Amino acid sequence: MVCLFHLLNRNVDAQGSVGAFEPLCEVQSDKASVEITSPFDGTIKEILVKEGEVAKVGEGLCIIEVDEDAATESVETEPASPPPHQATEPSNPLPSAQISSPPTHSESRRRHPLDPTRVDTDVVPASNAASVLALPAVRHFARQSGVDLALLVPGSGKNGRIEKADVERYLAGGKSAPAGAAQTASDEDVIVELGRTRYGMWKAMTKSLEIPHFGYSTYLDLTALNAMLPLLNAHIPAHFLPPSATPVLPPAVSPSSVYPPPSPPSVPASGQYNKLTYLPFLLKTLSKSMLEWPLFRSSITPAPDAPKPTLTLRPHADINIALSTPTGLYTPTLKHVDTHSVYGLASTLKHLSHLGRQVPSGLTPAELPKRGGTVTVSNVGAIGAGEVAAPVLVPGGGVAIVAIGRARWEWDVNRGDGTGERRLKVGVSWSADHRVVEGAELAAFVETWRSYVEHPERLIAEGV
Repeated sequence: MVCLFHLLNRNVDAQGSVGAFEPLCEVQSDKASVEITSPFDGTIKEILVKEGEVAKVGEGLCIIEVDEDAATESVETEPASPPPHQATEPSNPLPSAQISSPPTHSESRRRHPLDPTRVDTDVVPASNAASVLALPAVRHFARQSGVDLALLVPGSGKNGRIEKADVERYLAGGKSAPAGAAQTASDEDVIVELGRTRYGMWKAMTKSLEIPHFGYSTYLDLTALNAMLPLLNAHIPAHFLPPSATPVLPPAVSPSSVYPPPSPPSVPASGQYNKLTYLPFLLKTLSKSMLEWPLFRSSITPAPDAPKPTLTLRPHADINIALSTPTGLYTPTLKHVDTHSVYGLASTLKHLSHLGRQVPSGLTPAELPKRGGTVTVSNVGAIGAGEVAAPVLVPGGGVAIVAIGRARWEWDVNRGDGTGERRLKVGVSWSADHRVVEGAELAAFVETWRSYVEHPERLIAEGV
């Protein structure tokens, strides 16, 4: 079987210098999207596979020219492996970079760790090093140096990950104390390089300065919706509920006595729940409003060859969800939200949250498509008690974004014939791309959304 990889993007150019562990490119197979890093310090002499092309397994991606001294020390490095949940696919080994060096030294040099003909004769020290959080390249370097990684826990990396610098610090000082503890006791400034995800956020936020924003803030009344929640929680479909220890007795009269009903869709364990929140309702009602307002189902289509840009109108409501994770900020996309039930949306949200909490992130291109949603929702109320925010739009992030605050009970003096009523309200803060969305249009769109949120009975009449 021939395995193919699609080269998504390239991080280096011909005649450019590259360092060990620096990213060369990103490749994608039918099962995983993985970043390939350079195993050597050197110079890129030739690009063998261009961006957007397809490469076969074993085919070289580029040619790296290394110094004679660096070539003899290159066995200390090893490219970073894919996340654990992707690394279990042994059928798709990744393509590697070709190394250009004098013939007299190529035979004496040890095989690169990604070379399929390489036989690894290293012996792992007898300890619990396998359970230590560290990149494969760091593990290889520690084995070569005779260092037990278990002695360096926790490391100086994110979530206690052991970095190569931790091993080098241990070798230089001969200390068994964790590197993280040494850094905590230091009074000197520490320079931390931005990770890949946070650097992507840096670039996106810088580009957002090109977009003129129009902001609009208001409150939504959730009192009627809050009154419906207990009843809806009592009737969550069985396939969305987690397994129960109490056996379920069959009904006295079987609904499948004549013909079995269609089986419900399979739900992963990470998508099961036993309590609804307000967010699935807010997303569902937002999608209904987007169906009435095609402008908010549109995305800006840059046209380099055309005199002016265009808008692409979509038939369904695609909504991004801002997701804060241990590895950074992501915006997975919920496609065709208008076609999903509230119960189904709650399951999808819980599953996305589960994927985002994994380290490294379990989100894949299926949840993070290149063509994202047209409206983004940030549920900041789940973290802070703020009422008003100023969300920021990024290029390609749609035409509007909304930050939802925390719901709280307030006394509304405008109700109850002047005597006032206790109502549950939540603050919502919008920002729209003022290049295509007028301020009056955004205000009217939010009022359409309010009509659905504050009168959820409308969903029943419309057959949801």
